Amino acid sequence: MRRSFMIPLRFSLSFLTLILALGWGATPGHGQPASTVTILRPTPAEPVLALDGILSRGHELEASHLWYDALSYYEDALRRYPGDERLEQRVELAKMHVDVARRYGDASFRQVVRTVSRDEALRVYSDALLKVDAHHVEDPRWDHLARRGAESLIVAARDEQFRDMYPEVNLAALSRLEQAFRDLSQQMPVRDRYDAVQYVSRAAELARQAGIPPSASVFEFLCGAVGGLDDYSGFLTEAQLDEIYSQIEGNFVGLGIELKAVQEGLLVVKVIPASPASQAGLRAGDHILSVNGRVTAGLDVDEGANLLQGNEGSTARLVVATPGSRPRTVRVVRKHVEVPSVEDAKILDPQQGIAYFKLSGFQKTTSREVNSVLWKLHDQGMKWLIMDLRGNPGGLLTAAVELADKFVQNGVLVSTQGRSRQEDFNYTARRPGTWRVPIVVLIDHDSASASEIFAAAIRDHGRGILVGSRSYGKGSVQGIFPLERSGVGLRLTTALFYSPSGQRISKQGVDPHLVVRTAHKPATDSFTAVSPVRMDQDGCIQSALREIYRRTSGTTAQAKAQN
Repeated sequence: MRRSFMIPLRFSLSFLTLILALGWGATPGHGQPASTVTILRPTPAEPVLALDGILSRGHELEASHLWYDALSYYEDALRRYPGDERLEQRVELAKMHVDVARRYGDASFRQVVRTVSRDEALRVYSDALLKVDAHHVEDPRWDHLARRGAESLIVAARDEQFRDMYPEVNLAALSRLEQAFRDLSQQMPVRDRYDAVQYVSRAAELARQAGIPPSASVFEFLCGAVGGLDDYSGFLTEAQLDEIYSQIEGNFVGLGIELKAVQEGLLVVKVIPASPASQAGLRAGDHILSVNGRVTAGLDVDEGANLLQGNEGSTARLVVATPGSRPRTVRVVRKHVEVPSVEDAKILDPQQGIAYFKLSGFQKTTSREVNSVLWKLHDQGMKWLIMDLRGNPGGLLTAAVELADKFVQNGVLVSTQGRSRQEDFNYTARRPGTWRVPIVVLIDHDSASASEIFAAAIRDHGRGILVGSRSYGKGSVQGIFPLERSGVGLRLTTALFYSPSGQRISKQGVDPHLVVRTAHKPATDSFTAVSPVRMDQDGCIQSALREIYRRTSGTTAQAKAQN
């Protein structure tokens, strides 16, 4: 059975695993307050030496095997120099290294690879290619997918975690194996998925000569191929599948914290109210120095997430440092954590009836949560609503449609179009239960997918004002496809979505009516508390308030003139 929905922009393992349980990397800027300053962008006239310096620094990170840092560094640079082939190649290589580290740091994946036979692995590979052929938004380039699978295997074979699992790997033979794969591509052109299966079967035998077990080879060809389809498709281990389903439901087994990796350990960025972590006294700004005796200094977020994972009812023993205090030991029992999608609902200006709430994600419970909050704010005198979608990575397509339907009376809310006609659909509004309150929607570069659907619907229907900066441009729908008999699965991009006016959002984003330029403060590795920006210092909120006051005063003056 296929489940189709929109995955958050970057599947944040830091958030999902620690709540506890992502993606695929923590969302940039998490826990970093914004200030109203202009972002400085390089101009085309910048010397090439600047880019050479960026690449040189990136190579230093690679040489130190800091692949997570290298990926983030290269991605930031690519946003400054879009389309640069050298940066794109480094991003691709860093992604493969990061993906390998994540897979082999995942006990559920190691178990699958260790227990399946070569023929079983080939059946899983064949099933995966069948789903790619049937559902991916673009016609697969089978030869490209085969080559990327071969690259992924070579990268994996040089990875320390891979070699820990397979100490018989012959590093000296890898260069010969790379050439053997190139020769095989000349001898066996890969024109369709059937050719791909035959190619991988033969490649696995070649890799055996370098000490790589056939099942491991097949899975690396699978992971590399799917990861090469587009920016959002990828292989999912059993644990990652479970985390996605938990995210959809809005509940997790774990501690209820969101983390950021810093030099001294793991920085607590956020604590879910009423979670086990909150009840144990953890607060944003705390540093977790060790987990069950394992020191966290030098770990990335995913490695920290793995340490914090555990069954419901089990205990995590943490050594925690709060700024200004001595480290203390905290024991936290892992439990189910309900993750609210609506946060910080309040009346900002009682006289004008200006209400506010932040929406952190789109999940099954979002529509119900928003409805409850809207009625509470209505009872408190709400006349205007500021809805904050900054940093919201998205979630369920249906949740975005349900939310837009609360404010738009009729017409198309979003359209999806895919390679398969079954992916083409218009989602339309229904008149009953529509809220008439005027709204302002705050967006930024990290507002993505479902956030962009909602913002575009509000903009195109003239239903409200968008304030902030251009959204991320993640205008695609992903489907989740479990693979037969293995417990693993795929995340495939199945369609692109279009705004009510027919504008494609993928790689373009949604533009606000009122632009407010913000920049994240630099990340700090010191023991500094994480403090949210006060609303009177928040440029977007203040701009939204000024626009509301301007419109309200104009309406009041007009009413007086008519009287």
